Amino acid sequence: MHEMGICDGIVSAAVEAANDAKASRINSIDVTIGVLTEIQEEALQFAFGVLSKDTIAEGSTLAVTMLPAKSVCGECSAEFGHGRFDAKCPECGSFVCTLVQGRELRIDSMDID
Repeated sequence: MHEMGICDGIVSAAVEAANDAKASRINSIDVTIGVLTEIQEEALQFAFGVLSKDTIAEGSTLAVTMLPAKSVCGECSAEFGHGRFDAKCPECGSFVCTLVQGRELRIDSMDID
């Protein structure tokens, strides 16, 4: 389950940033994840519960925003949403497209005391 490794990075980064800010507790962490990362939110939430135990993030919430895949056509410049394997322009049918959203993995913010 690669969510454990990803979540370990999220918890470690958040705890380090909170310690640098001299916080005593992390209340919540907001993350954004693109659907093309194939990270499953339920597995990430489970991993977060396990990995935040015995840290200043224990008992905090992990708020996850999932972003759909979106590309722009290199032929006609149309921007369109799509699934994992269907990045074909619905306007002109071109496969020459550039992904502009869907592979994100970032910590957006956190609430600390």
